Amino acid sequence: MTKRAYSVHLFTAIGASLAMLALLEAVQHDWAMMTIWLTVAFIVDGIDGPLARKYAVTENAPVIDGVLLDLIIDFLTYVMIPAYALYGSGLLPGWSGWIVVLLIPFASALYFADTRMKTEDKSFRGFPGCWNMVTLALLVIVPPWEVILGLVVALCIAQFLNLKFVHPVRTKRWQAVTLPVALVWTFAIACAAWTGFTSNPLLTGVVTATSLYLLLAGIAQQLVPPRRA
Repeated sequence: MTKRAYSVHLFTAIGASLAMLALLEAVQHDWAMMTIWLTVAFIVDGIDGPLARKYAVTENAPVIDGVLLDLIIDFLTYVMIPAYALYGSGLLPGWSGWIVVLLIPFASALYFADTRMKTEDKSFRGFPGCWNMVTLALLVIVPPWEVILGLVVALCIAQFLNLKFVHPVRTKRWQAVTLPVALVWTFAIACAAWTGFTSNPLLTGVVTATSLYLLLAGIAQQLVPPRRA
């Protein structure tokens, strides 16, 4: 069991290498390949949590802090690289790009250190700094830069508000819907990247619909109390 627990840490650490591959592509402005590597990292991040719980890594592999390891990698793949992509891709030109590239890491660093980020039902309190999902969706949808800037500022503020955002894997309520939606979102993003973000109304519609669900499902759960057993 100990060997399996430590192998989970090794699997999680793959995310750091994937982050470097994504960064190299971002520097080359190859947003399609950057997206593919970030998508793979997103999949790894979705798998390692259940594996860590299955093999009880806290008890069986305590030398490595799995939570800290996960946060370090998440900050690279969820925050720093996506923030650069918003700046370097031209989605936010001029001064708007500078605001975003500075504001996102600042707000997210504070959020990642917030001990209140998790709720009792394994959701997130405040927008969880998933800027990879935001940026990748925007690369597909390509709304006006004013809309992007307003969305980024609003989500930075939302990181510190008492708003709930679902975890696609761990939030049990509506999971039968949330998990398939997250998988469809991931597949649609991968397809868009594979085709070099060529304009595709169908993919744009799928990414828009699934992104809105993942963004608003937790808030909807706050507004609609669960039924009592």
